[in-house]
Amino acid sequence: MGYYITEFSKYFIVLFASFYTYECFAVFRYEKEQDRGSIYVRQYIFMFLVHLSCFLPVCIQTGQIEYVFFFIFQQIGIYAMIALYHMIYPNANRLVINNMCYLLGIGFIILTRLSYNKAIRQFVIAVASFIIALFVPNLMTRVKNWKEYVWFYGAAGIISLGAVLALGAVTNGSKLSFYLFGVRFQPSEFIKIVFVFFIASLMSRSVTFFNVALSAVAAGAHIVILALSKDLGSALIYFVAYVVIVYVATGKKRYLLAGLAGGSGAAYMAYRLFWHVQVRVQAWRDPWSVIDNQGYQITQSLFAIGCGGLFGLGICQGSPSSIPYVEMDFIFSAITEELGVLFSLCLILVYVSSFIMFMQIAMTMKKMFYRLTVTGLGITYIFQVFLTIGGGIKFIPLTGVTLPFISYGGSSVLSMIIMFSVLQGLYLIGGKKYVAKKRKEEIWEEEEEPGDYAGDD
Repeated sequence: MGYYITEFSKYFIVLFASFYTYECFAVFRYEKEQDRGSIYVRQYIFMFLVHLSCFLPVCIQTGQIEYVFFFIFQQIGIYAMIALYHMIYPNANRLVINNMCYLLGIGFIILTRLSYNKAIRQFVIAVASFIIALFVPNLMTRVKNWKEYVWFYGAAGIISLGAVLALGAVTNGSKLSFYLFGVRFQPSEFIKIVFVFFIASLMSRSVTFFNVALSAVAAGAHIVILALSKDLGSALIYFVAYVVIVYVATGKKRYLLAGLAGGSGAAYMAYRLFWHVQVRVQAWRDPWSVIDNQGYQITQSLFAIGCGGLFGLGICQGSPSSIPYVEMDFIFSAITEELGVLFSLCLILVYVSSFIMFMQIAMTMKKMFYRLTVTGLGITYIFQVFLTIGGGIKFIPLTGVTLPFISYGGSSVLSMIIMFSVLQGLYLIGGKKYVAKKRKEEIWEEEEEPGDYAGDD
């Protein structure tokens, strides 16, 4: 009986995921958030059905009642997040919050299948992170001079990353984190947000050559510290965010070309200087020649993706645990093996829909600082998705970054939830300006009514 439920469920999972993904793009047919209400209601339904279809075979396969209670707690937590956000911020962008909760739910599902204890820990971290992030949009709208703290952002970033370089614990040859009150903390995940604020603040002041050169030196300091810490995945994300922000601020292609040339040179230097980069490049170029050593991870990832097919093997029917660090670097491969290529494509499109919404928000921003900040955070988010998925499918060399909201990791989840909340705050700022503008137009129209002039009596 359990076998048949697992077999049939994978088709329903893809079906409901496809419907949810369709609604993610149907949102863009309407300009006003108020006109999208029915779409969001359907998203809630499909989100629940996807999670139910995934958890049902897990509960049946394990036969343990605690999995049922865990699923119930997840649904309460997810829909409480959505309801609280809508109550506190009724004008917030609901596609962003829906996608965040949908992706968190997918992460809970695959982590439950991989490690029940890690799934519980991830759920607790996500709930705590959301409670913290609830205050962020309000803070964003109340503080009016965010761009005035430019050097505070720069100093905070360099000092925090420098502290990791000097005092951080070594994990797999890289200094990524340190322990604070017994909790593992990875500052580079949070400094990504601060770094975007720093560069956006600097470039919104002036786009002269001197200011661009100054920003390059400051950004280079962040990236060099990350490179010395051997956190090259984060260094690459910082670099791409910087280049895009400068290009958007100046509109000059020569800066974009200079960034590409500089990035290529830096990549070559990293290849020559760091042994683990050479290992990853070798594993990317020909993993089969080193399948027993350096290429083991990527070959196992490719086996998992190939075995999944269009609809996957079904929940609990694959062997994702054969991939080292599957819950962090290769969780996309585990999803594809058991839920299928079609589901994974839908997952990618959900990520893309959030990115499109961020770019749409950026285009509505009148002030350059806000526009650059939204653009930088959006690029940071989508490029991280690209690095994780691209590394897992051997499109690019592995960089060791996590898949937003899905991969296991407290710092990653907390930083991404805060990032989405910052973007919500910026969206609310843009919405307030739009409402204020409309009100001024209405007042102007009322004043222009012929009956308001004394001479018309």
